[in-house]
Amino acid sequence: MPARLLLVFPCYNESEILPEVLPKIFDYFENLVASKNISEKSRICFVDDGSIDNTWQLISKIDKPYVNAIKLSTNFGHQKALLAGLETFRDKFDVYITMDVDLQDDINVIKQMLDAYFKGNNIVYGVREDRSTDTVFKKTTAQLFYKLMNFLGVKIIFNHADFRLIDNKALNFFLAYKESHLFLRAIFPNIGLQSTKVYYKRLKRVKGNSKYPFKKMLAFAWDGITSFSAKPLKMVLYFGVFSLIISLILIIWASVQLLLGNTITGWFSIIILIIFFGGSQLFALGIIGEYIGKIFIETKKRPRYLIDKIIEK
Repeated sequence: MPARLLLVFPCYNESEILPEVLPKIFDYFENLVASKNISEKSRICFVDDGSIDNTWQLISKIDKPYVNAIKLSTNFGHQKALLAGLETFRDKFDVYITMDVDLQDDINVIKQMLDAYFKGNNIVYGVREDRSTDTVFKKTTAQLFYKLMNFLGVKIIFNHADFRLIDNKALNFFLAYKESHLFLRAIFPNIGLQSTKVYYKRLKRVKGNSKYPFKKMLAFAWDGITSFSAKPLKMVLYFGVFSLIISLILIIWASVQLLLGNTITGWFSIIILIIFFGGSQLFALGIIGEYIGKIFIETKKRPRYLIDKIIEK
């Protein structure tokens, strides 16, 4: 029996690219239905993440019987938009696939994902074969990101973003995670259900600009680290112990020099030490503050997103 699929596309200021990609999305989806790879009850869901252009106007005017749409009240972020699309249609479909609407993730891989699902996998990760289309800077920073996450003990799939298939069981497991700071790339590998990977070549963006510039990617990476690893806090502790040892050595050295009658000079070196340890302490307090800030946000239990409008067919 064909699976009921929900294909979720988060959208933020995508009015420039939507006219280019919508025909491709609809053609591929209709072919999946015609070939009985998915049920006729399958749907596509576009989630407008508080766009300030006419993205919602374009989405709301789509005249297709299989297209649903959600409009968030403001911009809650990519991860929350994905959550809104998945949670709104919980238990209504067999499988859910999330991907970016710019189609840089190859939509043709969906057939392979469905095949992997029918072989018994609850989660199927879309993984890039290589980063040949990236600039040297982006490729280097991406590799550093994955290596850093691995070093900090965060379980994450190398070269996987948010192009994935999950079944309804995996979705319900995922929705048991109630934190406000969502980092989906680490949550799903921690669920523990049977999973596999499908590989694809990332395509070039047809139009428009990426919604994840370097500054935003850096913030996203930091959010993921502080949401899934306590190692930065342990590193603060280790640095504190190291500083204490250095201080004791300096105290002993200064005492010996004083007993020997040597004049202790070195105003400049003392100032350097004060600046170094003072700056290090402020840095450590900043890391601790990040974790405390996350606790503060979580305890408020604020809604993770707010839906303004829903179009369901």
